[in-house]
Amino acid sequence: MLRNPDIQPTDAVIANALGDANDAYVMFINELPEHDVQLEWRYYTDGNTWLAKGVYRWTGARGGKKETTVFWLSVWDGFFKVTIYFQDKFRANILGMTLSNEVNQKISESKQMGNKLKYFPLVFDLNSTEMFEDIFSLIEYKKTIK
Repeated sequence: MLRNPDIQPTDAVIANALGDANDAYVMFINELPEHDVQLEWRYYTDGNTWLAKGVYRWTGARGGKKETTVFWLSVWDGFFKVTIYFQDKFRANILGMTLSNEVNQKISESKQMGNKLKYFPLVFDLNSTEMFEDIFSLIEYKKTIK
């Protein structure tokens, strides 16, 4: 939905695109600070769209500033997508977490991307708060991977 580089993804623009799903979006972004995650919007010319990345920042053992992207967020007509990428070597650990059957099935069926890095995406199409508990558990796990 957010394809015009001249129109910033303000709360009003996002609310207009999401419609009824905006309440869930607001609840999602309001919970991010509890997980030490900041949302950063940027226009990407390769996909001609605005995307937000959820960034976790911390201080390393030697005092250096570190950061990792824990998820990507995009706005669609009536819903928003949260995509979390994991290296394939962590799939078994993630399947060992306490998650819903639907999310475990999504993890099992997700296809590996790339030959060298070997990541798999978990894509959640959200218009309600139904999967938030699982998503935030996955975000917390992603933060532990350095």
